[in-house]
Amino acid sequence: MGQVMRTFLKILGGVIGAVVILGAVAVAWAYFGSERKLHRTVEVTVAPIAIPTDSAAIDRGGYLYASRGCKECHGSDGAGKVVFNEGGFYAEAPHISAGEGSVTAAYKPEDWVRTIRHGVKPSRQPLLIMPSEDYARLTDADVGAVVAFIKSLPPVEGTPAEFRVPLIVRLLYTAGVIEDAAEKINHKLPPSQPVAAGDIVGQGRYVAAACQGCHNASFSGGLIPGAPPSWPAAANLTPGEGTVIGRYPDAKALAAMFRSGRRPDGTDVNPAMPFETLSTLSDDDISALYAYLKTLPPKKKGDAPPA
Repeated sequence: MGQVMRTFLKILGGVIGAVVILGAVAVAWAYFGSERKLHRTVEVTVAPIAIPTDSAAIDRGGYLYASRGCKECHGSDGAGKVVFNEGGFYAEAPHISAGEGSVTAAYKPEDWVRTIRHGVKPSRQPLLIMPSEDYARLTDADVGAVVAFIKSLPPVEGTPAEFRVPLIVRLLYTAGVIEDAAEKINHKLPPSQPVAAGDIVGQGRYVAAACQGCHNASFSGGLIPGAPPSWPAAANLTPGEGTVIGRYPDAKALAAMFRSGRRPDGTDVNPAMPFETLSTLSDDDISALYAYLKTLPPKKKGDAPPA
């Protein structure tokens, strides 16, 4: 073997060795960095809320549980269920109703607030997959109603949360590209006040808060950080040329899509849209949501939300 070939192989071996070492360092950084981040302490100031027991509040809580996505992840009985299982991404939401295995068995009222509004466990550690940014501004009455409904569910057996995420997700989470719920929330903002009677746009704004986890706070859509690989970019919901809201001439057309999964032209919307949740929204809430979306300033798809 000539000297040139030996030199080439030596260089090649060095390059391969360096790549292997860098890969190992990246794997270690992604794993241990993400574990450290997941086990950090997040201090938020919370106050207990009243948990009602009357039937009207429980009924309201049941509606919110279904129409704001709780049922889609935790199941109709609150026992938890598998939410994602694809491409190395596995997420099983925990049991939150009464019964053996419930993660909320020892929850105090302030623990419910910390979890729902702030994405933080009673242990002060962050929740990785919990759309608390959608719930951060719920009124005290609505948070209390949701908790009242969950507490009213019959005891069942369930399972704890289980999450397995691909290495690339751990890497992006460690690097701050993907954020957990606690990082996305301005914890200093107070809860919303009840919407005044007759304020349709205000009611729509309140309903739309449940859409920002995917469509971002400006509702301009774009890629959803950390989403399973089969999910498309979220649609731009603001008015303007080429945005999806222009496909819907009125609130009835939007309601039809929520309940059928099909656009006005008959084409199917990607099933990543939470139709189990959207189909339960009332006509009044859909009309208000439509009215609010029509008032938004036009944005380019993926435009960053205002600071």
